[in-house]
Amino acid sequence: MGIESQIEWTEATWNPITGCSKTSAGCKNCYAERMAKRLQAMGQFNYRNGFDVTLHEHMLDVPRRWRKPRTVFVNSMSDLFHEKVPSEFIQQVFDVMRDTPRHTYQVLTKRSERLAEMSPEIEWPQNVWMGVSVEDNQSVFRIDQLRQTNAAVKFLSLEPLLGPIDDLVLTHIDWVIVGGESGPRARPMHPEWVIDIRDICHQCGVPFFFKQWGGTRKKAAGRELAGRTWDQMPVTSIQGR
Repeated sequence: MGIESQIEWTEATWNPITGCSKTSAGCKNCYAERMAKRLQAMGQFNYRNGFDVTLHEHMLDVPRRWRKPRTVFVNSMSDLFHEKVPSEFIQQVFDVMRDTPRHTYQVLTKRSERLAEMSPEIEWPQNVWMGVSVEDNQSVFRIDQLRQTNAAVKFLSLEPLLGPIDDLVLTHIDWVIVGGESGPRARPMHPEWVIDIRDICHQCGVPFFFKQWGGTRKKAAGRELAGRTWDQMPVTSIQGR
């Protein structure tokens, strides 16, 4: 089944894959790993393997059963382009997304090398937004690899933002999300890092979404920046459906 999401920039999650492995600094305090282990302890079938990469073929048809259009974060508990996910299964996920144009799908990866390699083999539908996670200057290379794809909408998730992003170039980028890390060992995010990114987005005409300050008390920290919330979405947003 799908799950209504508490993530501010989406409406629901769909997890035909669960489990992942750490690949960069942003993964250190992975929320999905903590949640997977909790769900495993609760006896949830899809998390019987904990945070090991696991394919769930029985989950593939779930979006076809959703009649009401919705915005869907794909694999919030994994990475679609993880090296342990067969290319054939990735294509099956894209088949479902193509077959359900009433929904808008948001796919996010840290495996931008594989994304760029597979892109020519993918028939990209208009209802798929493709994004990469960028947490610091060491992961900026993912943006260029995202640009190489034929995705209709390309976005960045700068979360958890662990440092300033120098010389951020937003050519052919349609949306930017920024957020701080949350949880018991959250690393701090400095306001000037966020403000610099917001200003670049404004200068480039790119929608800016500020998700959260994060920290150990996420709700108390809130999500206001400069006295307001920032909930801008791509111009191709399906608002008004």
